[in-house]
Amino acid sequence: MDKNTVYYFVGIKGSGMSALALVLHDKGYQVEGSDIDQYTFTQRGLEQAGIKIYPFDPKNLHEGQTVIAGNAFPATHPEILQAKSLGLKTYRYHEFLAQLIEGYTSIGVAGAHGKTSTSGLLAHVLSGVAPTSYLVGDGSGKGRPDARFFVFEADEYRRHFAEYRPDYAIMTNVDFDHPDYYSGIEDVFDAFEGFAGHVKKGIFAWGEDEHLRKLKVDVPVYYYGTEENDDIRATNIKRSTNGSTFDVYYRDEFLGNFAISLFGQHNILNSLAVIGVAHFEDIDLDEIKEELLSFQGVKRRFSERDVADMVIIDDYAHHPSEIQATLDAARQKYPDKEIVAVFQPHTYTRTLALLDDFAASLNLADKVYLTDIFGSVREDAGKVSSADLGAKITKGGEILKLDNMSPLLDFHNDVVVFMGAGDVQKYERAYEELLSNITPKNN
Repeated sequence: MDKNTVYYFVGIKGSGMSALALVLHDKGYQVEGSDIDQYTFTQRGLEQAGIKIYPFDPKNLHEGQTVIAGNAFPATHPEILQAKSLGLKTYRYHEFLAQLIEGYTSIGVAGAHGKTSTSGLLAHVLSGVAPTSYLVGDGSGKGRPDARFFVFEADEYRRHFAEYRPDYAIMTNVDFDHPDYYSGIEDVFDAFEGFAGHVKKGIFAWGEDEHLRKLKVDVPVYYYGTEENDDIRATNIKRSTNGSTFDVYYRDEFLGNFAISLFGQHNILNSLAVIGVAHFEDIDLDEIKEELLSFQGVKRRFSERDVADMVIIDDYAHHPSEIQATLDAARQKYPDKEIVAVFQPHTYTRTLALLDDFAASLNLADKVYLTDIFGSVREDAGKVSSADLGAKITKGGEILKLDNMSPLLDFHNDVVVFMGAGDVQKYERAYEELLSNITPKNN
């Protein structure tokens, strides 16, 4: 780390990149970066920190900078080419983060799903009991110079997490995703086992995942879940419209009764992983209980607001397993309301590879609407459409257009869940505006 350089982020609005920029800024380093002009949910934190954000332009690069390039951008990106031509020291995001976590008790959170929710929960809990730096995939980042812990997301895409050497790892699940890179589930598992082999002290893994049960590593693996053969186990689970409570055991040792104000079975599992880390780091479990109960969630994960007579939920879910978890949470909190799903498919390769699974998970809603597929930097066209997915959905499947969200006006006193990893929020905003305009005003 160099106090005399300016750390320049190519793609600073990316969820991991913005969090990393905030970590460095908190630690007293000079930070700036570039990105698209379009507003993203991650940029508010950067603006509040006073970090300058420029439009992409090779002229932004100059002597005295150290470049951190987002993984979404190829080596041919004009700013990255300019950095190389100027001889600037250049890192990829995961390369830089791998160096940054050294010197702390680091916990990497890996998994096809649940990384952000789990790392956000872990960061919140540990921050309440000890100085903690963290990097969460909703764009949240904190850099404490005196930190004991460093919590970060370990992303499996293109095996980027192979760079990391954390003290502990949490592994929430192994599932087939990123079909543009991985050839199948065994390829994904091979990547996870490779990452697991770099963990120094111990791994906390979801015990009901058949692939995680096959891990062969040199450090202890502690399985968490709800079954008899799990090491860290939740029993006596009670789910209500206020959240969930459950007893926790480490093998035969009773650790206590815990409560969370979060919804869905997956949040109970995430809590078990956090409790496991805390237990092995000898943290007072009564303090953990308090911190667990006060956590309200991370950005774009079951984020709620009331507009007119409707509950609107915004969620990042973009894989069938995530959709299922989000709809499960909505059912728990709103058992007497109709659940309407509005889903924006994310990337053509994922939509095509998981078409039947998407249909099955979306059919858990009472009514389903789709938007057009959101492409990516890597792919802007494909051999599948939202209409292909809609044809497989039995609970609807109509395609919504941004200039006509009126089909949603048929619902009253219900819940609409907007899901997707692209720009589905623009549809959400259009619907909210429509609702606001037709709602009678009190004079």
